[in-house]
Amino acid sequence: MDINEILDYSLFTVAKHQFRVITLITLLLFILGVYIFIKVVKKAIFRKSALDLPKKYSLFTIFKYIVVVLAVAIGLQIVGVDITVLLAGSAALLVGVGFGLQNLFGDITSGIILLFDSTIKVNDVIEVDGIVGRVQKINLRTTSVITREDTFIILPNSVITNNNLINWTYSSISSRFEIKVGVDYSSDVKLVMELMEKAVKEQKEVLSHPDPTVRFQEYGDSSLNFSVFFWCDEVFRVESIKSQIRVRLYEYFKENNVEIPFPQRVVHMKQPKEESNT
Repeated sequence: MDINEILDYSLFTVAKHQFRVITLITLLLFILGVYIFIKVVKKAIFRKSALDLPKKYSLFTIFKYIVVVLAVAIGLQIVGVDITVLLAGSAALLVGVGFGLQNLFGDITSGIILLFDSTIKVNDVIEVDGIVGRVQKINLRTTSVITREDTFIILPNSVITNNNLINWTYSSISSRFEIKVGVDYSSDVKLVMELMEKAVKEQKEVLSHPDPTVRFQEYGDSSLNFSVFFWCDEVFRVESIKSQIRVRLYEYFKENNVEIPFPQRVVHMKQPKEESNT
């Protein structure tokens, strides 16, 4: 048996179409070529210095999905499947499947929107439905995020596009944060503001520009209420940073006899009237 006979050998037959050895070899070489092509393009995209990492990832993801769809179509042609006939014959089925999978299609459409308009990018810190997390990967149907508790969550893309989304790092990797505290009415207001500013400035993660600011917010029911605002680029771990600042602030208050009051309530009780003797 010569090489031509081996290549022309029929492995199996489906609907009068013979699947030959040469077809299998061609298909395998085609898949290998597509794989190498994707790898080469990925290296070329990530080598470009003009784009930041999130944009490189989005561009490559869109490119990869387009290539995969085209490769599947060409692969079917290689094995002898007529795509036009296949689509025409399954049109009614596709309509039924479409109604059943409309949520899936909604997620995929949302994924395409996220990849194209860069509303969120890899490494962005987002908040959606009360969940704060750093974006790890944006797929066509889902987005993977890791929370501050180091828990991985898979979010359907439609959840991100259909709900109010806070992107803490959309325009900058730094954001402004606030710490509130109430002190006793007998406290020295200027001293309190100085201690709050000092406690924040001594935290190494707090940015020096813009400068932290302290505000006397209001006269509360049982306390004078202050807020200190500061900028930080450690957005993802900021809750731990705020905790450290609160501890330092508590120590400064204690050293300077600044009291944080408990809520006070005054209760008046009426004495029952004595019944008169008859």
